[in-house]
Amino acid sequence: MAGMSRTEVRELQAALRTAYDVAFDQESPAGEQAEVLVDALRRALVAAQSLSDGPGETGCREHPRGAVDPLYGDREDPLPAGWGKCLLCNDRRRRAGTRRRAGAVPNGR
Repeated sequence: MAGMSRTEVRELQAALRTAYDVAFDQESPAGEQAEVLVDALRRALVAAQSLSDGPGETGCREHPRGAVDPLYGDREDPLPAGWGKCLLCNDRRRRAGTRRRAGAVPNGR
C-alpha cells in the first residue's frame, strides 16, 4: 500500500471492516443493511483503485484526491504565491491567516 496516503489506507480498512461486518452477520443483508454493504464496497473499491492511480489532480501529498481550489488559475483573483491546487490545504491557510489577522487587532489602548 505504498502508493496510498495514510488517510486512504484508513478509508480502505474502515470500508472493508464495515463490509465484512455486514456481510458476515448472522442474517443475510437486506434493505438498509444491503445499502450499507453496497456503500462500503464502493468506498473500498475507490480507495483500492488509488493503489494503481498516479498522483491525484491536486498534486498534494496529504490530499492527492482532494478538491481543486476554484481560485487556482484564476487571473482576476489569484491565489497567493506558493499556494497549490489543493482546496483543503488552501482553506487551512486561509483560516490560519484569518486567525492571525484577528489576533493582531489592537485592543483599543
